[in-house]
Amino acid sequence: FVCCISFWILFSQGKAPAYHLILEGILILWIIRLIFSKTYKLQERSDLTPKEKEELIEEWQPEPLVPPVSKDHPALNYNIVSGPPTHKIVVNGKECINFASFNFLGLLDNEKVKSAAQASLKKYGVGTCGPRGFYGTFDVHLELEDRLAKFMRTEEAIIYSYGFATIASAIPAYSKRGDIVFVDEAACFAIQKGLQASRSNIKLFKHNDMTDLERLLKEQETEDQKNPRKARVTRRFIVVEGLYMNTGDICPLPELIKLKYKYKVRIFLEESLSFGVLGEHGRGITEHFGINIDDIDLISANMENSLASIGGFCCGRSFIIDHQRLSGQGYCFSASLPPLLAAAAIEALNIMEDNPDIFQTLRAKCKRIHRALQGISGLRVVGESFSPALHLRLEDSYGSRENDVKLLKRIVDYCVNRGIALTQARYLEKEEKCLPSPRTRTGQSCFWIPFSSNYKNKCFTLYSEFHFRY
Repeated sequence: FVCCISFWILFSQGKAPAYHLILEGILILWIIRLIFSKTYKLQERSDLTPKEKEELIEEWQPEPLVPPVSKDHPALNYNIVSGPPTHKIVVNGKECINFASFNFLGLLDNEKVKSAAQASLKKYGVGTCGPRGFYGTFDVHLELEDRLAKFMRTEEAIIYSYGFATIASAIPAYSKRGDIVFVDEAACFAIQKGLQASRSNIKLFKHNDMTDLERLLKEQETEDQKNPRKARVTRRFIVVEGLYMNTGDICPLPELIKLKYKYKVRIFLEESLSFGVLGEHGRGITEHFGINIDDIDLISANMENSLASIGGFCCGRSFIIDHQRLSGQGYCFSASLPPLLAAAAIEALNIMEDNPDIFQTLRAKCKRIHRALQGISGLRVVGESFSPALHLRLEDSYGSRENDVKLLKRIVDYCVNRGIALTQARYLEKEEKCLPSPRTRTGQSCFWIPFSSNYKNKCFTLYSEFHFRY
């Protein structure tokens, strides 16, 4: 309508050039065409006959809800453990020496811990029926957070109801899209899921290789110099583990601290294996190396290894922890930790504080077991001698990963049948960023029966006998 009026005014006054009038006329004709043309064309439709429908239904094959699995899949073949996981356990009705548990301090069967949990159960009931922000906060939760903060010598702590979700929630609470995370390629699966949820730019460096990490940091520094405006709003993190779940190695924390201040990055430390293990009082890798805990921006650990409970915690400065109370997804949207488990963790902390010698006992037994497993034909011990989580992997591959896994499964079954309980490390092969090689995983506890030469000879003899026969 506006085009028609302007065209008529310009034409009647004779002030517009010819090309302008031609353009206006074309626009008017195009508008008229759009008004009177159909917006869609009806397509010819032919309905199927009843016979054709029946034939299509007979030919259709639905896809399975889950992919087919072999009868040898570990989910279909599992061992059944009876009784508490002490130094001896009953596996499939047979008593075995326990080399499979991560009950490092032996507190799962501690009478004080069980009594504290039972008293809490009578007082509070089983669960909390809500997240922390919605009537899910009990006084024992606040007490546990306060005790953890004091034990770790940090300003504040926050607890989660599930160990895996702790670091997986903490990472995306701070690192967002566009941020950069430098992570060790041997990082555990929980860290990988946290990185995936953060949608940050992930840069993997070789396992415990500080030269490779510094190379990546220098490259990033060069990129930042090209675009300083973007660099000012980009956050950079280094994510490592104190003791690596997938390797049993300890991270070189002193070197990481130097790189932190040199290249201005933040460090997130996952200490699920090192908390309650390393250090004179079990405070983890910072105490082990004598490093000020304030040099670490965030420490995360689960309570499922040393504290004989469930869940996890993060600790650090108050403004860092407070941010998680609104941004940590596992904290905001999950039902809070059952009070009985919080009470059990508090009692476990009491035992750790009252008996600091248990950490020296644990390390001494770990070293003795490490020495005892050396020299086994065909197998190599992986991990630090003071790590309670040791890995046994094949020295040479047997042609494929599938063959290696089957051989390790036979070793585990062979040992279980002869009174030694081991466990095989399992991975989600299609989802792991850097898939570790097949291996068995052993766990130690400081409350085992004294590790005598008879146990050493039995372990060595069984492994050697297996390789001699197979």
